Amino acid sequence: MKARAVTYAELAQRIGVSEASVKRMFSQKQFTLQRLDQILVAIGSDFQQLAQAVQTAQAAPTLITGLTYAQEKEIIEDTRLFVVAVSALNLLPLEQIVAIYDISEAQAVKYLLRLDKIGFLELLPNNRVKLLVARTFAWIPNGPIHTYFKQEAYGDYLNSQFDGETELLRLVNVMLSKKSTAALLERLKQVAVEFSQQHQEDARLPGDERLAISFMLAARPWMPRTFKALLRHTAAPVGQSASRPVSQSA
Repeated sequence: MKARAVTYAELAQRIGVSEASVKRMFSQKQFTLQRLDQILVAIGSDFQQLAQAVQTAQAAPTLITGLTYAQEKEIIEDTRLFVVAVSALNLLPLEQIVAIYDISEAQAVKYLLRLDKIGFLELLPNNRVKLLVARTFAWIPNGPIHTYFKQEAYGDYLNSQFDGETELLRLVNVMLSKKSTAALLERLKQVAVEFSQQHQEDARLPGDERLAISFMLAARPWMPRTFKALLRHTAAPVGQSASRPVSQSA
């Protein structure tokens, strides 16, 4: 459920029971085979996948969900180390990294060894790489690398018509309840996990059959500055107090 970003509340809705009943089942670890099968179907899994996940978890080392601030700072301050780290995250083998970027094999190996030391990956014989990051891996919010990508997004990433065959841009402004907002955020997290899983599956394909796709998921209470400038501060907007302007999610 964590891997698919499915909450107790979502599962309860999918299988037609109360959230309290779901929590009780998990806390008491009491499942009939029929109920377990129902849960697996509800989260898009089955007994075989569950067994494989258990075997993988028992055999595999602990996966990391993020780096420390100091580690991110070290990576972002060395452009070639940063390129190698992102390439490894994208499951590019050593020979492709060297072929694509102005990085020698010796340099690439040096950087892979550094990433091995901090637990980002495991460098295997013949310079093969085993990534040690979880599917929920993320850069530190407002950390060194997150800040870098935000700066790039403002200038380079969004400088596009987004009308190409492999491009898409949608800006949606809505007004939601707290409950609906929470559900939206959970769904966005689930989408990120699903694409991370697809990334792992497509890693088996040759490099020339894969595209470097970057996508952003964002949602926050927000109103354009031009809208804020027109707010009447003497009267409360609909559904909001005078001291707090209406918020929209984008």
